[in-house]
Amino acid sequence: MDSITVGIDVSKNHLDVAVRPGGDGFAVERNAAGLEQLAARLRELSPHVIALEATGGFETIAAAALAAAELPVVVVNPAQIRAFAKAIGQRAKSDPIDAAVIAHFAEATKPEPRPLPDTATRLLADLVARRRQIIEMIGAERQRETRVTIPHLRKSIARLLKTLQKELASLDADIDDSVRGSPLWREKEDLLASVPGVGPTIARTLIAELPELGKLNRKEIAALAGLAPFTRQSGQWRGRSFIGGGRTVVRTVLFMGAMVAKRHNPVLKAFFDRLLAAGKPKMVALIAVARKLLTILNAILRDRRPWQTA
Repeated sequence: MDSITVGIDVSKNHLDVAVRPGGDGFAVERNAAGLEQLAARLRELSPHVIALEATGGFETIAAAALAAAELPVVVVNPAQIRAFAKAIGQRAKSDPIDAAVIAHFAEATKPEPRPLPDTATRLLADLVARRRQIIEMIGAERQRETRVTIPHLRKSIARLLKTLQKELASLDADIDDSVRGSPLWREKEDLLASVPGVGPTIARTLIAELPELGKLNRKEIAALAGLAPFTRQSGQWRGRSFIGGGRTVVRTVLFMGAMVAKRHNPVLKAFFDRLLAAGKPKMVALIAVARKLLTILNAILRDRRPWQTA
């Protein structure tokens, strides 16, 4: 018997569901009653995997409800769905069609369901995301400050910067309380921050945005972070490898850590210098350092042993 794959297109008010093989479909409202109805119908089908497209946060409640019903849920990258639709020549677009494309994609690629972050981890992720937004706003206002010459406008910018700095301090306190108040997170932060190049901001971002850290192998965690190299070659032609996809926020903080580690972490500094001496471009070497840093952090959480220089 063929394994059953389900694709769900999520919108603000409803969920469109497609089932493969067979092509059956139905829709439910995106509310408590609809989610209960959805879970009951999917339990009867016993699907191998249920795929939802990441849709600006609308998918979170649906994914959590299905996971709570002990159904195999995976949230897939919308860019991959768009590329898959293009590859199979699916140009028409509607919610039922999108659900069918998601189901087809999941059937073809067989994504592995993983446990979803718990409520506390999602809350920490929201706090970390808000902190990132505040920092971006502070940076934008400082850029404006360098261009503005009118005194009362400069005062306006100064007042807003003061407010944003106050909000940033408040968020930092909330994040600190969340992490240090959890014995498990406190242990994780201490383990991650034991690595030269990794400070509290990077450690807490990884705890919030990459809860799989320490639970996957090195190739899987690199792919999840968007640091796995993609090879480009055809016949005798060899193109440059590249990275992409994955979790942008995670990749960004790992680059931040790599920038510091290549100067202050003795192991990663030696690794970076060896790559440069071998003729590797600086950016290629930096990506390799970020990937090696992630591998080290993954092993540290897996083994629950802090960084050791010897």
